[in-house]
Amino acid sequence: MGRFTNKTVIITGGARGIGYGIATAFAKEGANLVLTSIVQEELDNAKQTLEEEYGVKVLALYADGGDYSQVQTAVKNTVDSFGGIDVLINNAQASKSGVLFADHSVEDFKLAIHSGLYAAFYYMKECFPYLKQSKQPRVINFASAAGVYGNMGQTSYAAAKEGIRGMSRVAAREWGELGITVNIICPLAMTEQLAKWAEAEPEMAKANLKNITLGYTFPNKWTRKAYINRLRVYGTAQNLFCLTKYSGYDPEVNMKSSPLMPGFDWGAYPKSRVFTFGVEVQF
Repeated sequence: MGRFTNKTVIITGGARGIGYGIATAFAKEGANLVLTSIVQEELDNAKQTLEEEYGVKVLALYADGGDYSQVQTAVKNTVDSFGGIDVLINNAQASKSGVLFADHSVEDFKLAIHSGLYAAFYYMKECFPYLKQSKQPRVINFASAAGVYGNMGQTSYAAAKEGIRGMSRVAAREWGELGITVNIICPLAMTEQLAKWAEAEPEMAKANLKNITLGYTFPNKWTRKAYINRLRVYGTAQNLFCLTKYSGYDPEVNMKSSPLMPGFDWGAYPKSRVFTFGVEVQF
């Protein structure tokens, strides 16, 4: 029996890339999975693979996160199928990366805002009544260093991601007393989509790489460990540990020697003390 047996996890954009990696991590722990996407073939393939390899239940839903009615339907189908919601992961995002600010169209901007910021808002709003009923409710939202640093060629993407960061902070404060933690991850891993963009826009990719302290993104072989470039903590130390673990990264079990923060004594910060809300991790 895994740590998430009988728990239900919604992962938007869960049929490929980082979303599929997260789905795989949860599948290994026995979770009921709900994957959303706007590419039916990818949904079908992800569902089949995860069910066959890990023996979990997977609800694969075609849903455009920028359409409120489709989000409402997706959440209703989730509750009808599994009885509740324990974890919401807002991972899905579409954008026109590589387009300079002056060349951005209104439609380009709407694409990013609706598929990212609005989608996260819609899912959080609709899942909230069910998260309140969970014993360990969690919301994990994906932002980006593109917004933190202002990466060239990512006007609308950066705007959407910064909106998600701000909204997540508000929700963390408002929902904390209900036991709902709201966490943010700002990842930069060499996924298939990022590799395609870097190949298409080599000069922009080179310029944006300069914003990374370590000077490189994590190839697949490194994404099992959480090497942190920048850390902002506004929640429990335990949440940070669990956040990275849930997301497919693999910190050491002994928190006092965790590679997350070498030499930092996590044991000095029990759950009942010090922090209140959530965690933001930038890889």
